[in-house]
Amino acid sequence: MQVTAGTAPTLIDTIWPRQSGGLLRMVLLAVAGSILMALSARTQVPMWPVPMTMQTFAVLVIGMSFGWRLAGATLLLYLAEGAVGLPVFASGGGIAYFAGPTTGYLVGFLVAAMLVGWLGEKGWDRSVPLTFVAMFIGTGVIFALGVAWLSVFLDNFQAALVNGFSPFIVGAFVKIALAAAVLPLVWKFAIRKRGV
Repeated sequence: MQVTAGTAPTLIDTIWPRQSGGLLRMVLLAVAGSILMALSARTQVPMWPVPMTMQTFAVLVIGMSFGWRLAGATLLLYLAEGAVGLPVFASGGGIAYFAGPTTGYLVGFLVAAMLVGWLGEKGWDRSVPLTFVAMFIGTGVIFALGVAWLSVFLDNFQAALVNGFSPFIVGAFVKIALAAAVLPLVWKFAIRKRGV
């Protein structure tokens, strides 16, 4: 497990170097990431007692692959798309989503993507154990902000835990494990392909 003190190249920098594309590259990546977020919101995996969407997985993978700045820009674009009414959230779009029960989770997506992106820039995405820890931290941020807002919205912390956290624990661990397995493998493939 090697953690670098400075900033390491992100996965996307290794696959598509910054020098080739400039601003157009960043715009295309942010748009692609926002499309991935919209698709992941609509992708449901049957689980009991609550079906699991792939949104948190997409948030964390975008964060770790893009680095904190580009991940932040991507999530801001996604949230803006939803705010103007594009149907990018799990059940639609519109400004009302930013005053509803899921507001904390949406803010958590942005914060988690940037935090995990920062950890990715420190090299945490190159080994299974560190990727797992980074994804666990990012997931914790999403749930902490989501449940905190939901408890205010419902005026009941216990109800927020029961409805906004407990049903999603198993799914969260599945997505964390999946990301921890996939990202280091993609890194190995990218390094081998580029001869880095």
